[in-house]
Amino acid sequence: MSITEDFLSSSEEQEIVAAIVKAEKETSGEIRVHIEEHSDLPVLERAQEVFKMLQMHKTSARNGVLFYIGVKDRHFAIIGDDGIDAVVPYDFWENTKKTVIDHFKANNFKQGIIAGILQSGKQLKHFFPYNGKDDVNELPNEISRG
Repeated sequence: MSITEDFLSSSEEQEIVAAIVKAEKETSGEIRVHIEEHSDLPVLERAQEVFKMLQMHKTSARNGVLFYIGVKDRHFAIIGDDGIDAVVPYDFWENTKKTVIDHFKANNFKQGIIAGILQSGKQLKHFFPYNGKDDVNELPNEISRG
């Protein structure tokens, strides 16, 4: 088993996917989680690369959000697409990032990811409200791996 397979159990992964579904009921934003073992790139650069690889920039409102986790490197980043960056304050992700990192420091990985996802949904609601039955899920909710 690899480090990334040991990072979360399958039931924990399902709880995270359920949190994505719940958060996306607050916002038209699209949230994804990507977990990988290691990258030689700086964490933000790698997160941006994964963002493009997952084609998260192809949402209609450019409102995709990526939670990137490098397990072995102990790296974490949260980034949003251009549509989000154009309308939110520069420090928009800081509280969410702090919430996730505080949980990670206590080895509460699942709880940290879920708390960050739910907080993101609530924050994004003000800028990208949920469109009810007309809201289309533009990106998969499953956790991707690198």
